[in-house]
Amino acid sequence: MALPAVSFGRSFEAGLDPAERASRDEIMSLQRERLAWSLRHAYENVPFYRQKFDAAGVHPSDLRELSDLAKFPFTVKTDLRDNYPFGLFAVPREKLLRVHGSSGTTGKPIVVGYTRADIDMWADVMARSIRAAGVRPGMMVHVAYGYGLFTGGLGAHYGVERLGCTVIPMSGGMTERQVQLIQDFRPDAIMVTPSYMLALLDGFSKAGLDPRASSLKYGIFGAEPWTNAMREEIERDFALDATDIYGLSEVIGPGVAQECVETKDGLHIWEDHFYPEVINPDTGEVLPDGEKGELVFTSLTKEAFPIIRYRTRDLTRLLAGTARPGMRRMEKVTGRSDDMIILRGVNVFPTQIEEILLSVETCSGHYQLELIREGRMDEMTVHAEIREDAYGSTDLDACATRILARIKDTVGITTRIELHAPGDIERTAAGKAKRVIDRRPKG
Repeated sequence: MALPAVSFGRSFEAGLDPAERASRDEIMSLQRERLAWSLRHAYENVPFYRQKFDAAGVHPSDLRELSDLAKFPFTVKTDLRDNYPFGLFAVPREKLLRVHGSSGTTGKPIVVGYTRADIDMWADVMARSIRAAGVRPGMMVHVAYGYGLFTGGLGAHYGVERLGCTVIPMSGGMTERQVQLIQDFRPDAIMVTPSYMLALLDGFSKAGLDPRASSLKYGIFGAEPWTNAMREEIERDFALDATDIYGLSEVIGPGVAQECVETKDGLHIWEDHFYPEVINPDTGEVLPDGEKGELVFTSLTKEAFPIIRYRTRDLTRLLAGTARPGMRRMEKVTGRSDDMIILRGVNVFPTQIEEILLSVETCSGHYQLELIREGRMDEMTVHAEIREDAYGSTDLDACATRILARIKDTVGITTRIELHAPGDIERTAAGKAKRVIDRRPKG
């Protein structure tokens, strides 16, 4: 069953995909065709989806309008783990060009696969994303995402090459060497997690180098939630344009959505390949654009590993397109419905605390939240680092008092705080920062 061909019947600006200049009506028409194909492809080739659709009393032929997708059941992370390793593939294993997977630190890893067509599509959307961030053919891009089963490194690598740029496949870790190579190779752009970019900032400082004098003009940051306050810090300290990239292995890897450098107003979803919904995380009801809820994705063009209504647990809202008018935007992810902290009846997201810390000029972006239970009461301690240029001249007691007051006023909870010297809080090599340490008794 071949994927429907597409022709938008119009010219487009040099360097942009036709879909990036398509109208909203053209995108929605294409989505209807591709969504019908994807549902049939999953139903006919993945026993899990056939059983799930049949149990819900729906059939791919029931899709007549995009809104009909709400009739189909969700896919959740446990479904992927229960079908480990290859139970959700829609093509024979021999047709896979590559497999990727999660780390598996909380159970069986999630394994995803790609045909040659899938790899080509992934390279295309990554090239589209990198160009939207400001990078142009011929530039040099330093890739500090981890390589291996994690999709970040190779996803970025193929996109950089597809765009016609020079890739520096650095991977993660070895901060001193990363700083040295940035100085020596003079890349135009860097792709890395935002928390590790702060570790590189520390590395520049330790080496006695001015990060604002580096060659970096563009930073593409993803794989973990980060705030606009952190963006402002990175842009200020490195004198570059910082944009957000979004993706997850279950959907494709990085490259599902990207912020455009000219607007920096949310991430445009590449809707010709990935269909988004936002739902009420408690009821599963589809919410209208503009309302905040849990992000759900359905793949439109994936051959090896189609995914139908996958609950990402990421919290955001859908907005009209701006820099790419035909493609809707998703607001920066503000947290996850499954890593929300409930502290004495109050819902708390780590990004809320991060925003407050970065509003205090003496704090860096390095922090951890430690949860304990004393008697019947849960307590949270905020561990935050002081910026290196402020350490030694800061009144720590006054700073702590100010932060605690802002947390109380903004989030509505009373916490404890411990301020640390630069470098005291554990750094990650290149992966996602561990923001929450939960020492409360289980069960």
